[in-house]
Amino acid sequence: ILSTVGNGYVLYMSSRRKKKLRPAEIMTINLAICDLGISVVGKPFTIISCFRHRWVFGWIGCRWYGWAGFFFGCGSLITMTVVSLDRYLKICYLSYGVWLKRKHAYICLAAIWAYVSFWTTMPLVGLGDYAPEPFGTSCTLDWWLAQASAGGQIFILHILFFCLLLPTAMIVFSYVKIIAKVKSSSKEIAHFDSRIHSSHVLEMKLTKVAMLICAGFLIAWIPYAVVSVWSAFGRPDSIPIQLSVVPTLLAKSAAMYNPIIYQVIDSRFACCQNAGLKATKKKSLEDFRLHTVTTVRKSSAVLEIHQESKSRFPGSHAMAEENQKKDDVHGKE
Repeated sequence: ILSTVGNGYVLYMSSRRKKKLRPAEIMTINLAICDLGISVVGKPFTIISCFRHRWVFGWIGCRWYGWAGFFFGCGSLITMTVVSLDRYLKICYLSYGVWLKRKHAYICLAAIWAYVSFWTTMPLVGLGDYAPEPFGTSCTLDWWLAQASAGGQIFILHILFFCLLLPTAMIVFSYVKIIAKVKSSSKEIAHFDSRIHSSHVLEMKLTKVAMLICAGFLIAWIPYAVVSVWSAFGRPDSIPIQLSVVPTLLAKSAAMYNPIIYQVIDSRFACCQNAGLKATKKKSLEDFRLHTVTTVRKSSAVLEIHQESKSRFPGSHAMAEENQKKDDVHGKE
């Protein structure tokens, strides 16, 4: 319920300002779609099966549930990988932000879903399979294929590398580089003008959101990955069934707290942004008042000088006025 409401709220709020969304925020929307998919498509099957203490949707339902969980879970991880690379390029290579447009974000989305569709569809066409979990109330990739044949081992190794290890390595690399860059350039940013500083604050806000979401996702899914790898290449019978439930529940909980992280950080940023806006308006008002007072004083000083010179040399002013009248008469003739 929390996952559905939270991610639905993120999508609703984003739809209200869809024309102003930045590329990184578009990726966050895609992440919310993945989390919502896990909650809406997968959770009802598990809940009903838990009440019946067994999987009740048959073999086709098992494959559908396994595919949906793998599809949206892998989609979340690949989306976060793209977000981390975007943050890395945006923070460490400032020129990258000049040419990055919304259309590039949509191209990345198409690439993400094509990549995810390829790997999640392979078990449906005979390369691997989906099977029930040991506790019997949900389904996942058939990790036990690695115990049965060399082909199963190759398939599982490819899944682990391209859908877990490689994305995780890219995420860790990106944020390590970002942290190093921020530490080395924090003093330089302080000397920039307010507009550059505000832009930097916004980029760091987006980076902080992405970093926390990635950390939460990895913390949630790493125990599940460890159990899955042990099931594939170790002794799956050595894992108690009661214990194998915990990593599965923890992994699916990532869809619940992602919108919480996003909204908390976004609310803090909104407060800071409003405070900064008020300070900017106050400074602009003070500058306007100073400019007005200075202009009035200068105008008063010029008027006083003019009147003083007129009182000191009345004859010269009279002659000047008489000459002006003569010039006007000649001009009319």
